[in-house]
Amino acid sequence: MAAKKSLADYQRAYEEIIYADQPKRDMLLVGLMTEMEKQFKIPYPRTKEWEREYPEIAAMYRKLRITRTL
Repeated sequence: MAAKKSLADYQRAYEEIIYADQPKRDMLLVGLMTEMEKQFKIPYPRTKEWEREYPEIAAMYRKLRITRTL
């Protein structure tokens, strides 16, 4: 099983991905979002309560979602 990543690890991955050509960037971002969903058990749909409880995770996930163009 892969080691757990910190939010800083996800931020570093994001910073590398944003320079990739689109649509590769979108595919990499979706993969990163999927990893976060599994690791942090991000609910679907996300709720305001969950976002209040985990603001840093919610902010990082939101940044990934906003950056992709899919």
